[in-house]
Amino acid sequence: MNISLNNQRILVTGASGGIGEAISSQLSASGAEVLIHYNKNKDAAQELQGKLPQKSHIVSCDLSDLEQVKGWIPALVDKYGKIDAVINNAGIALSVPDNADTEVWTQVWLKTMDVNVHALAIICKEFIEHAKANQNGRLINISSRAAFRGDTPDYLAYAASKSALVGLTRSIARYYGKEGIKAFIIAPGFVRTAMAKEFMEQYGEDFALNDIALDRLTEPKDLAPLVCLLCSGLSDHATGSTIDVNAGSYVH
Repeated sequence: MNISLNNQRILVTGASGGIGEAISSQLSASGAEVLIHYNKNKDAAQELQGKLPQKSHIVSCDLSDLEQVKGWIPALVDKYGKIDAVINNAGIALSVPDNADTEVWTQVWLKTMDVNVHALAIICKEFIEHAKANQNGRLINISSRAAFRGDTPDYLAYAASKSALVGLTRSIARYYGKEGIKAFIIAPGFVRTAMAKEFMEQYGEDFALNDIALDRLTEPKDLAPLVCLLCSGLSDHATGSTIDVNAGSYVH
């Protein structure tokens, strides 16, 4: 099966490293024009852009600032043209002890929700408006194993935020499908990324390795082919589904 994404323009959030970088590389290799989103790491985004075989663009937005997020999708459409798919990959995982001062704990909770839920919801809402006009669009939201099996007490906000994406994505899939919009959830387990570094430093790599059924931790590149398949339209009847990529660490 040859997957071609020629003539597709796809936005990948959090694309300057980790899972987003791997997804962007695979999409470009399959022919897509990628919008490479970054927040602070412009150098990494530019470096990635220089490696991609197809035309691409770097785009900036601070997803923790919801005023920046509002109107971002229409602005991108005005500048670059029709967007065929959005990969909502950007997210944060902030650790805070459950016995921390309530004010500190609340700050972490709210910041996590702003980036992982509120910003993503605005992006989805504005993309849906754009996609409805074209009668075509695909949303792929990166959730987590933690949405289904929970997480450690210091990552309660992260688990809750990733659970919220599930209900949002399933609702989009169910009620916008006849308007040409498909929506999918990918739920990775532990992936070797910079974001996971803090967890590894806290719990050690053996903690993650002992939890999985395979002999190595999941790498960002392990998720990228699946994203390409979903963007291709070859699996549109999987809309609304959750696809686990967790090396057998949680089966439901």
